[in-house]
Amino acid sequence: MPQYTAPIKDMQFVLHDWLNLSVHYQKLGLEDFDQELVNEILNQGAKFSEEVIAPLNRDGDEQGCKLTNGIVTTPDGFAAAYQEYIANGWNAMLGSADYEGQDLPHTIAVPVQEMLSSANVSWRLTSVLTESAVLAVTKHASEALKNLYLAKLISGEWTGTMCLTEPQAGTDLSLLSTKAEPSNDGSFNITGGKIFISAGDHDWTDNIVHLVLARLPGAPTGVKGISLFLVPKFLLDANGSPAQANSLSVGSIEKKMGLKGSPTCVMNFDDAKGFLVGAPHTGLACMFTMMNDARFQVGLQGLSISEASYQGSLTYAIDRLQSRAPQGIQQKDKKADGIIHQPDVRRMLLTQKALVEGCRAFSLLYAQQMDIEKFASDAIDISKANNVIAFLTPIAKGFMTEMATELANLGIQIYGGHGYIREWGMEQLVRDARITQLYEGTNGIQAMDLISRKLARDKGTMLQDTHALFTSKVAEICDPQTKTQAQSLLQEWLNTAEQLKALNAIDLAAAATDFMHYSAYCLLGVIWLSMADTASRSTNKKIKHGKAKTCEFYIKRLLPRKDGFKANLFNGAEDLMALRDMEFDYH
Repeated sequence: MPQYTAPIKDMQFVLHDWLNLSVHYQKLGLEDFDQELVNEILNQGAKFSEEVIAPLNRDGDEQGCKLTNGIVTTPDGFAAAYQEYIANGWNAMLGSADYEGQDLPHTIAVPVQEMLSSANVSWRLTSVLTESAVLAVTKHASEALKNLYLAKLISGEWTGTMCLTEPQAGTDLSLLSTKAEPSNDGSFNITGGKIFISAGDHDWTDNIVHLVLARLPGAPTGVKGISLFLVPKFLLDANGSPAQANSLSVGSIEKKMGLKGSPTCVMNFDDAKGFLVGAPHTGLACMFTMMNDARFQVGLQGLSISEASYQGSLTYAIDRLQSRAPQGIQQKDKKADGIIHQPDVRRMLLTQKALVEGCRAFSLLYAQQMDIEKFASDAIDISKANNVIAFLTPIAKGFMTEMATELANLGIQIYGGHGYIREWGMEQLVRDARITQLYEGTNGIQAMDLISRKLARDKGTMLQDTHALFTSKVAEICDPQTKTQAQSLLQEWLNTAEQLKALNAIDLAAAATDFMHYSAYCLLGVIWLSMADTASRSTNKKIKHGKAKTCEFYIKRLLPRKDGFKANLFNGAEDLMALRDMEFDYH
């Protein structure tokens, strides 16, 4: 299994040099978070990721999770690592200080979250869902529910889940059939089955808090009739401690392609006691608080897996001696040259490096907007940050997970036959990556959300505010030629996006995936030009030269991908719909 080392230096460059965190924190009144403190948190996060959870990754994949007599057990060491995780306060990073959280900026938490997922994405998934559940409970639950559950969710003493999907209701939640019947004590009896529930049960904590979508009696049809309920695994006694088992159970654990260290459960609710979160019939809006956060976190998983693959690829390319380089002998003291000297191997490595570093900067720019949303005092600034986050979320989730599969596959290619063999660990990354394109809304759904909702909503203010953010990064570029190049690229993207607004619904749907990829490559191009300009003033020669040459590779070799996606945007849907259903089958 490739040994994971946290990319601290690159994270520090993006945070301190490119994003200028010290100024950012000053504007938000967060002066206590100086560079020294940020670096210390990153270093401690790296230590935990590298030394505690990364060594569990391979065994977790081999062992998987087990369901025996209704009890779920996770791989050896997983539960103990989690107890160390919460004891050190990592789960509480983003939680409200009113409920014993640390209220850290997202720009500090997100790099740590990336490290955790790179080290062991199966292990990390449970805390991802808990963090998202915290957001939903914080924003929508009653004070009584918050007082009972929130502090323990924030600390990680209890974990949370998201229970949406049913066998007949995935993307289309209007088909949801789980019922909620009012009880005399103000609670509700929840009955129904849910599938694909990550960390639906485990052996890490003494309680699990399920957030469940269900319908009240007489509720409107469709998504307008869905409500959200908090359903604990164990009901609480008068002291707020887990006591009586609730009427819910694990039907089975899904047998999956990847993420085998994470239990994905079929959950059965049989008159389980639940408590309403938010107003009746507003469940979907409440759940989207959780889902939008989880979508970004899934995108971050894509980045994390890509980083792990790149690290494994680079190590192997240096160590693997095969043939002589076409430019001449490179290692005269060896019987052959390392494959890193082969141009095609370098093409693959640079593709990994350029996309990983570009997407890391993208994710931290996103995190900066989350900081503004959380800490800013100006309502206009908060509104603009909200708009940017909403617009970039489907790109973060959709593109970074597509990237993960591409780059993990490049990792196997660099290893050659060894990449296909389990013991080297590269094939696991491909298997773990694949789900990221599916859960929390398939990437097709993300693309549709971007083009049909975010693009034109509120007279295009989300697009305008996103363009304004990237314009501000372009304005910081010192080199005139680089600035002109970035301005031109950003203007092309804006003009294209504006033109799309004129398309009808079916042509928009046909263009959705192409627009998501086109947007990602354009915006990453702007990011790379901006980062390279910043790096040109760095005293670190490795950063200065590395960013310049990687940017050059991105602009020459990867940015042209946008033109292929752009060419498809205005082709309409006619060719996609021309084939009759029966004609797909050639038998």
